[in-house]
Amino acid sequence: MGDAGAVNQNETDLIRRLEDEERELVLPTFDYDDAWALGSELMRLASERDLAVAVDIRKGAQQVFHAAREGSTVDMDTWIERKIRTVYRFGASSYLVGRRHGGDFNAATGLPFTEYVAHGGAFPIRVRGVGIVGVVTVSGLPEADDHALAVEALRSLPGR
Repeated sequence: MGDAGAVNQNETDLIRRLEDEERELVLPTFDYDDAWALGSELMRLASERDLAVAVDIRKGAQQVFHAAREGSTVDMDTWIERKIRTVYRFGASSYLVGRRHGGDFNAATGLPFTEYVAHGGAFPIRVRGVGIVGVVTVSGLPEADDHALAVEALRSLPGR
């Protein structure tokens, strides 16, 4: 029983940390230049670390930045689409949504795997006083790493 309690506490701590990130990462504004800066920072980090990822930024429904590194695959683009749908539907990062649902997100929600996934990597772009205005997504790494890279780049935006 002790191990299960530790796992549950670790999961509770992770959910709390993810919720804190979402409260912290609220921007004063977000425009097309910000999207370019965010996407460029993600690609700089991925290049510096030699990561085979695809990166996507949406402003509303419009794709305003998309890039992929050597070693990425077209399958990553389908994961990006499904992660984005999850963020817009649940109003939280795909990683947080997955952690909140535990186990099998698609079975728990009844949502098709071909349309929605709750794997880390898609993070809502929130503007103070407005709410969610877009989504930044990373795909190609383990889900915690996809999420962490998106968060790292968001934290680097000037004026945040």
